[in-house]
Amino acid sequence: MSDLDEIRQKRMAELQAQQAAAAQQQQMQQQQMAQMQQQEAAQAQFEAQKKQILGQILTSEARNRLANLKLTKPELVNQIEIQLIQSAQAGSLRGKVTDEQLKVLLRQIAGQKREIKITRK
Repeated sequence: MSDLDEIRQKRMAELQAQQAAAAQQQQMQQQQMAQMQQQEAAQAQFEAQKKQILGQILTSEARNRLANLKLTKPELVNQIEIQLIQSAQAGSLRGKVTDEQLKVLLRQIAGQKREIKITRK
């Protein structure tokens, strides 16, 4: 009987340890989910603020051009948006940025990229 009791106690301890580990894992998953939700909320808030600022500093034509360009080159548009926002916050922008001014800025940024030429012999 004592051997059987020892086996039962060991098995009970194992089950309790498994339950504790499962509870701890579930708690960690809940914390990760909460953290992801906070990050998503912060990102959404940042995007909303960015959209509001760009709405104030861009004309409708310039906003349309950026929206169209964002479909093909999102990283370039993001870089331009950040640059425009920084300029607006620094006070270097006078009035709204027009479509022509945006075109000039796009050419400047696109011109900064290194061109790769391959020649075959």
